[in-house]
Amino acid sequence: MATEMRKRDISRYVLIGFYFFAGFNHFLMPEFYLPLIPQSWPAPEVLNVFGGLAEMAIAVAYISGRTRKWAMVALVALLIAFIPIHIDFIVKGSCVGSLCVPAWLGWLRLLLVHPLLILWAIYAGKTEKR
Repeated sequence: MATEMRKRDISRYVLIGFYFFAGFNHFLMPEFYLPLIPQSWPAPEVLNVFGGLAEMAIAVAYISGRTRKWAMVALVALLIAFIPIHIDFIVKGSCVGSLCVPAWLGWLRLLLVHPLLILWAIYAGKTEKR
């Protein structure tokens, strides 16, 4: 039991760091994220800022047991909201801006990595009674 709690705590700390840095990176390197936003979506700059702020806020909310459940729900919702972006990337031939990858890698990201990120969000979001 204690070992599982320790694993979950470590997983949560890594998730917090990962998403806080990813969110902050939206501000450091907007030129990477902006081409990924589908052209049919309005205000890509605003969406990029919103995505970065959301990732950072969710990461911070994972810290406290009182806000962790809501952070988990918000992160899963955000990851689900990102699915159309991944599909658009694949439809565009897995190449937007300076980011070009083999098509199979785009599919791997959508069908394997993305669901694993959702499962990680859920796993790290659970709080055991100690």
